[in-house]
Amino acid sequence: MNVLVAGSHGQVGQHVTGMLAESDHEVRGMVRDESQVSDIEDLGAEAVVADLTEDVTHAVRGCDAVVFAAGSGGEDVLGVDRDGAINIIETAEEQGADRFVMLSSINADSPEESPEALREYLNAKAEADERLRETELTYTIVRPGALTNEEGTGRIRTGADLDRDDSEIPREDVAETLVTALPMESTYERTFEVLAGTEPIAEALENPLNEE
Repeated sequence: MNVLVAGSHGQVGQHVTGMLAESDHEVRGMVRDESQVSDIEDLGAEAVVADLTEDVTHAVRGCDAVVFAAGSGGEDVLGVDRDGAINIIETAEEQGADRFVMLSSINADSPEESPEALREYLNAKAEADERLRETELTYTIVRPGALTNEEGTGRIRTGADLDRDDSEIPREDVAETLVTALPMESTYERTFEVLAGTEPIAEALENPLNEE
């Protein structure tokens, strides 16, 4: 599978790009700045320069799948987290890609449960997620809790609405979840939350909504 990673220079994106580069997939890392190209190439991926807020056709063309791991960092929430995501979703559909794995956020469907400072971001993610569901793309929407830089454990818990008592997860485990979900039919057309847990990632993704 030829996979484009949007946001490949971000903290989760670099993990995703490196993992895909070590797999059987061909990986293209999308970056916004020419100065970031060498970092992506060092991870073993082809780099392409494109801005989510502009035309991204050249970045998406020829790809079978997109993993969206980009984020505004609070600088342009509507422009990147909503409109930029929708831009690449619609371009992927136009260019004939089939698969789209979206990095979203826990509480995207219930922003009122998060601090006020996060609500615009969560609303933006919710709108992008909804646009993805409306397409013909085979989607998976992964909603992690608070991201940490701790070393990944390879173990998670998933569900439609997880208990928030321990709401953190290492970025490395989020990246592995996105990459592992890519070919797994059990994650197709699914939106689920993910937090640190005890179940191996591949096993957790066999039933990501924890349905009986």
